[in-house]
Amino acid sequence: MSQRCALGWGGVSVAALVLGACLTVRAEQQTPRAEAAKLKNPVASNAASLAAGQQLYQKYCRFCHGTTGHGDSPTAPKDIKPSNLTDAVWDRGSSDGEIFVVIQEGAGPDYRMKGLKGKITDQDTWNLVNYVRSLAAPAK
Repeated sequence: MSQRCALGWGGVSVAALVLGACLTVRAEQQTPRAEAAKLKNPVASNAASLAAGQQLYQKYCRFCHGTTGHGDSPTAPKDIKPSNLTDAVWDRGSSDGEIFVVIQEGAGPDYRMKGLKGKITDQDTWNLVNYVRSLAAPAK
């Protein structure tokens, strides 16, 4: 008799629950903020990077954050409030590395922003970081 059959339905159920719990925890894991803050942006914030970042923003971000980054898009899901990317408040960190990690991994289960890891390259993510930074209101 195979081990799978020897487990019986109880063993299979427990194994399925453990696997499900592991997958849930893995899906919610984020790079620790202190680790993310140490990441250095290797891409200069120049015209080419900002143009590339703007194209990516229009493709992936504007549907929730709005065309100007104010978090006011009418197409955003009704039960969430996307972050205003132009203000001084950055709840998940304001360093380039922290912004990079949020773009790559998403913004946690409460915010339901899916990450772009696997959809865009690291270079593209850094271009997007540079563009998002350019949306901030100038200091007065």
